[in-house]
Amino acid sequence: MQGNELQNPVVQILGSKRIAGSGEQSERFRLLISDGKSLYSFAMLATQLNDLQKQDKLPQYTIIRIDRYTTSVVNRNEKGEKRVLIIVELTVLKEGSLVGEKIGDPQPITDTPSQPATNSGSLSMGASRPQDTNAGTISNGSLYGSANRSMSASSSGPTASISDSLTHPISSLSPYQNKWVIKARVMSKSGIRTWSNAKGEGKLFSMDVMDESGEIRVTAFKEQCDRYYDMIEVDKVYFISKCQLKPANKQYSSLKNDYEMTMTNDTIVQECKDVDGTMPEIQYNFVPISQIANMEPNAMVDVVGMCKEASEVVQFTAKTSGRELRKREITLVDSSAASVQLTLWGDDAQNFPTTTNPVVMLKGARVSEFGGGKTLGLIGGSVMKLNPDIEMAHKVRGWFESGGSEASVSSVSARTGGGAAGLSTEWLSFQEAKDRNLGAGDKPDYFQVKAMVHTIRSANAVYKACPQTDCNKKVIDQENGQYRCEKCNAEFPNFKYRLLVNMLIGDWTSNRWVTVFTELAEEMLGKTSQEIGSILEYQKDEAEKIFSSISFKSFVFKLRTKVEYFGEQPRNKTSVVSAGPVDHKEYNALLIKSIEELTGVGKN
Repeated sequence: MQGNELQNPVVQILGSKRIAGSGEQSERFRLLISDGKSLYSFAMLATQLNDLQKQDKLPQYTIIRIDRYTTSVVNRNEKGEKRVLIIVELTVLKEGSLVGEKIGDPQPITDTPSQPATNSGSLSMGASRPQDTNAGTISNGSLYGSANRSMSASSSGPTASISDSLTHPISSLSPYQNKWVIKARVMSKSGIRTWSNAKGEGKLFSMDVMDESGEIRVTAFKEQCDRYYDMIEVDKVYFISKCQLKPANKQYSSLKNDYEMTMTNDTIVQECKDVDGTMPEIQYNFVPISQIANMEPNAMVDVVGMCKEASEVVQFTAKTSGRELRKREITLVDSSAASVQLTLWGDDAQNFPTTTNPVVMLKGARVSEFGGGKTLGLIGGSVMKLNPDIEMAHKVRGWFESGGSEASVSSVSARTGGGAAGLSTEWLSFQEAKDRNLGAGDKPDYFQVKAMVHTIRSANAVYKACPQTDCNKKVIDQENGQYRCEKCNAEFPNFKYRLLVNMLIGDWTSNRWVTVFTELAEEMLGKTSQEIGSILEYQKDEAEKIFSSISFKSFVFKLRTKVEYFGEQPRNKTSVVSAGPVDHKEYNALLIKSIEELTGVGKN
């Protein structure tokens, strides 16, 4: 509790108290812990561990190992400093019922001695803590002060002028501090997303920022979105203060921070024009385009490439949502003698310059896969810059203008194999695919097989997804007429259906469960996702007829297979890349060729 790092400390829980949340703040659990010699009551469970307390898995006298933790200063004065310990990960070593007693004669720790401040003023802005004049007790009778109130209360003192001497490192922030300023560089900024529901309309954008200690996501809604969106520019440095901190949703963010920020009406964002050398530059990990062919789908990549071709903007209406969409395909090349297709949507597609060949720099582009070919796309945290003034961009342009524009390149976006009935992908039976252990390598394997549809899991063949054009995440039914998308951090009065069909298909040697995704499933079933979703909800008998219409029918399936781990268990996950009717003339020719190879008949 003096701020030193300690590897896997072991402590005993002597008491606990629930701290009710308010507004958007989740409830928290405060613990009284002991190491046998000292007591400490300023310990908190991270919110993701709340279920352990609710399920009574951390009763009195339980001994735990703290596997991951953080400490934050909540008060500092001439007597010392008060820290709160936040337990992020733990392991129960022995249940309290088996221990049955307090170990040792631990005594309360007073305010710990102050440590030398490495960032001038960074501790002086911690929230003040009222004196424990109205103390209560924890379950075992130990002193329980009013720090709970002070840790969540907002201080109403005058706003300090923003300067370097008052800034906090990002890594030190926690919800138990309310007076802080960070100085951070903007790594990326999303576009403005809008929503409309029964409660009204809204908009939001988010940005990822960093300093020398870490990184964090900041989200602005409505008025703050209008106020700061045009002001914020990627690569610039800003002072930011008076945001609300909450636990980060790790499912939708890869940033290394347990918290994320939300702007409030009191938030202040001020550009720092006098940037010294302590503020780190954005780090890029550029890879040659040729390496994208070996990357897994949904991987994030930094790339610099020359725009060799740009299609016209294509406008069309989405089948599921009825919205008008705009799309443009860009072909990027570099000196690795490879090209990749970049798909741009909306304003990015409309505003892309086609009169020149710009150098395109991408940070955090997402890799997608279709038919074995890899393509790139932009997501919320992605950054695209045209003709950036960096060394890599100058090298790519020099290569292109000195002959690279005429060089022969291979496309990593080209599909491997032909169409559904094409014979360019290797034909294998399911038993042969198993014998070869396909999918166990670093990259997925592809093969095609003539197989019959045996069984379809129709009950869970559709799901309700976010209605936004570029989002297909499953929504949560709020049971009040609204559907929440965690990825978009918004609620909608509607949703769109998406197909995710699991079916058992088999050939003469074996069978295998495979997954068929929306577009291909619509093609096989002859219905849109919306039609199938509505029929499943209101006319289940009719829905069964739709699915049974392809039962016991044979198709030529092109399959992608890859071993993935769920926990420690390996599973061979197989998905359908394409499916089409059997061309019996070509298939019979293939069988005749196989017979000739096996018997030697027909060979000269």
